[in-house]
Amino acid sequence: MNTNILSVRDLLAVLAEPNRRRLLALLTTGDLTVSDLAKNFGVTRSAISQHLAVLAGVGLVEGRQEGRFRYYRLIPEGIAELRASLEVFWSAELDELAAARAPREEEVSMPVEKSVVVPLGADETFALITDPERLRRWQAVTARIDLRAGGDYRWTIVPGHTAGGRVVEVDPGRRLVLSWGWEEGDDLAPGLSQVTITLEPTVGGTLVRLVHEGLPDDRAAGHGEGWEHYLGRLALAAMSGDAGPDEWAASPDPMDRLTAAEASLAACQLVLRAVTDSDATSPTPCSAFTVDELINHLLDSLSQLGSMAGATVLIPTGGSRESRVATAAQQVLEAWRRRGLEGVVPTRGGEMPAALAANILSIETLVHGWDLAVATAQELHASTTLGEYVLGLARELITPEMRDGELFTAEHPVAPEAGVLERLAALTGRNP
Repeated sequence: MNTNILSVRDLLAVLAEPNRRRLLALLTTGDLTVSDLAKNFGVTRSAISQHLAVLAGVGLVEGRQEGRFRYYRLIPEGIAELRASLEVFWSAELDELAAARAPREEEVSMPVEKSVVVPLGADETFALITDPERLRRWQAVTARIDLRAGGDYRWTIVPGHTAGGRVVEVDPGRRLVLSWGWEEGDDLAPGLSQVTITLEPTVGGTLVRLVHEGLPDDRAAGHGEGWEHYLGRLALAAMSGDAGPDEWAASPDPMDRLTAAEASLAACQLVLRAVTDSDATSPTPCSAFTVDELINHLLDSLSQLGSMAGATVLIPTGGSRESRVATAAQQVLEAWRRRGLEGVVPTRGGEMPAALAANILSIETLVHGWDLAVATAQELHASTTLGEYVLGLARELITPEMRDGELFTAEHPVAPEAGVLERLAALTGRNP
């Protein structure tokens, strides 16, 4: 904290973010860790750490390390200076702000506006935009939404990039307004901008008009490109039922254990959507399981992985095969995003490093996605980048002691020219 009173504009910019104000309120109860604080928010631990870094940068909070944990507390002197700065604001700064020049036209952030005609009725189009199972067919890897005014939503658009906020207004078949932001950044955190989608009957179907307001100047162009991409996929999904693989989701950059897990899930979900009842009893390369048995095994694995991260995963009993896996996997991924990869996690036989346990998220979904694709004569759409990364995770995880015939059998030999997914399958003991 500077010894001079802080710039009021800087303070207001810092405190304008509601999550930061809430963090300050929570810290009035005493010293807390990032994990303690994150439990009170619908954003990731990484986002909370970023908010704390901003507050620390202006001298309002400070952290200290104790063992594996870092504790944060309020700085009394900083809070006192905050109060003094705000008192100066009320006595002098309002006059200064009133006299300030109006912003030049080029500094004003213009709304992003996009539109597309969807060859469906308004109600069906609205369902494509709001129903999680349908959203996964054109826009999101995982999606959940409490579809009422004030309800929250969370959509992982591409691996490593999750949008969230609140439902501001909902008029089924006509209009949807969302507060919008990203868990990964402070400049556009969840709720800091607004997306308005209106639906109007037109020749050939429904006109979908999207207006995105409140974007920082440097984010408008990227969001315009993004909405153009996804509205095109919306129209494709309306025509064919599924927009197919999204190249934007195929190779996360940067790649890490959790973004790889989200990308692997996206690839697996594409396969699951095409599995039919006639495939249920077909054999799979995972020799102990038929198709439906393998899906149940995957659900059981997801439940265990969620438990490692401190979550109780609710496995849906109804819905499609893809919907059951996607709903379970979203709970697991959110739990791991909240927990992070530090320390150790419990297992059935004891405990293991959390980072190593997180490898299983990608291996389970990508390898079993490959199993299901082979069993149902499909192609698993996974990039070479993703395959190589998950192959590295598998080599890190699978030790010689784990090749006991129950967890894994011996690595199967493959030709030098074998693709990365075949090499990954062979490493787990399958014959590709």
